[in-house]
Amino acid sequence: MIRILHFIDSLSAWMGKAFAWCIVILTFSTCYEVFVRYVLNAPTVWAFDMSVQMYGALFMMAGAYALSQDAHVRGDVIYRLLPRRVQAGIDLALYILFLGPGALALIYYGYGFAADSWFYKEVSWSSPSRIQIYFFKTLIPVAGTLLLLQGIAEAVRCVVCIRTGEWPARLHDVQETETMLMHEQEDLRELEREP
Repeated sequence: MIRILHFIDSLSAWMGKAFAWCIVILTFSTCYEVFVRYVLNAPTVWAFDMSVQMYGALFMMAGAYALSQDAHVRGDVIYRLLPRRVQAGIDLALYILFLGPGALALIYYGYGFAADSWFYKEVSWSSPSRIQIYFFKTLIPVAGTLLLLQGIAEAVRCVVCIRTGEWPARLHDVQETETMLMHEQEDLRELEREP
């Protein structure tokens, strides 16, 4: 089972890291726009729409990656003080009540939006350059599918933790300093509890 969880984690990580390159494209296009607008006095008609689409793609496709790294924002002032089994129960309830229906809505309605957009070869109505957006609307159901798959993996982790009292191993990646310190403190507490 750990192999399957790690495969889902690695799929989410791969997609998140692949779409992280959108930030590089976004940065260069914004710098280019600033240069041609203010230095050459020749603004582009495409830079604003491109930045919106790059940021949207990055935001949508990084959701499953953030979930795989346990990096979503959480009001954990009280949560982190609770026993692991209680944490897992809270997480499982929230995945079932909110993440699952939200991801299914992204898949179901996103597929409809994407299919209509491809059928009409939709372009941006707010853009003077009429940039095509059907490629980017396709990311809605794809992101929903990845988020649902990662949500299932996280729910399995919760069930394992409820049964055993320990969180299953996670593929590690870059972490915030606060998260690393919190894990070190948890490890120290575990060592102090052992006889």
